[in-house]
Amino acid sequence: MSQSKNHLVIMAGGVGSRFWPMSTAECPKQFIDVLGVGRTLLQLTFDRFKGICEPSNVWIVTNQNYSDIVREQLPDVPEDNILCEPCRRNTAPCICYVCWRIKVKDPKANIVVSPSDHIVTNENEFRRVVTQCLKFTGETDAIVTLGMKPTRPETGYGYIQADLSSSSMRNKEIFRVDSFREKPDLQTALQYIRNKSYFWNSGIFIWNVNTIVNAFRMYSPNINKIFEKLVPVLGTPQERSEIDKWFPECESISVDYAIMEKAEEIFVCPADFGWSDLGTWGSLYSQTKHDLYGNSVIGENVKIYDSHNCIIHTLGMDKVVIQGLDGYIIAQEDGRLLICKLSEEQRIKQFSE
Repeated sequence: MSQSKNHLVIMAGGVGSRFWPMSTAECPKQFIDVLGVGRTLLQLTFDRFKGICEPSNVWIVTNQNYSDIVREQLPDVPEDNILCEPCRRNTAPCICYVCWRIKVKDPKANIVVSPSDHIVTNENEFRRVVTQCLKFTGETDAIVTLGMKPTRPETGYGYIQADLSSSSMRNKEIFRVDSFREKPDLQTALQYIRNKSYFWNSGIFIWNVNTIVNAFRMYSPNINKIFEKLVPVLGTPQERSEIDKWFPECESISVDYAIMEKAEEIFVCPADFGWSDLGTWGSLYSQTKHDLYGNSVIGENVKIYDSHNCIIHTLGMDKVVIQGLDGYIIAQEDGRLLICKLSEEQRIKQFSE
């Protein structure tokens, strides 16, 4: 399928503030430079699809409170391609809305849907995998999700069980999905790792636009009816007011529950391109380089003494000196300072309120 038919949807409406003090409700983690590389997570997501999708075919679905930030950070994306949710309703309404919007513009579109807050370390392999999956969905009625080969018994991710007994006839790297599994406890996660047929659910989906709207018609008709009846106004000046009126009527449900766990033609492409869902300080720590003492430093002019296994994020400081800490988060942003045990980071929200 021609690249001109490829469309990218980036879901950027989350209010994730787990990276406090950097991320807040006003500026969630997808809009900040978590890695200290001069690009935000949203911008890095946009960057890794270069060569797969033209900027004119990039769509951002976000909360209306963040539309200005999106425009500022992604100036190459057409303003009409920034769709605003008037309220949070999980991923199924978000995806149904944008896919109908794309269908109005390009009835043969091939779509990849990606969260905005993940990182990928091997971008060449990422592009290869996504490109072959887009080819597969462009030629079939299949829905494909990317399954990450697990490197540890992770309890913070959902899992996909693949039928590895035989691959697809069209692509030897793509297999049917046997089942989707919720986030497991540690013992179950260990069993998944030993089984070899379980993969982390990345939340990256690939499909043809007609395949997905037909899936919504069949498996989530109440949500689909809302957006299908709005087709005459999609892409017109009336779109925003009608979406504001009808979007809140949608059930709050994930696309996994609404579609993926019900549809029949569901496939997974197991992949390994250095993927992480940056949901916690711990996940950031695991994805960054460490010194000989296990410390990860994002920032300039940081001096560390007698400290081990810490993550330090102090981009805005002229000089930082740390002594005698083991297993801590040290982070600073705009006059806010966090010093917290990595093992206690689930309490950060409580501490920061």
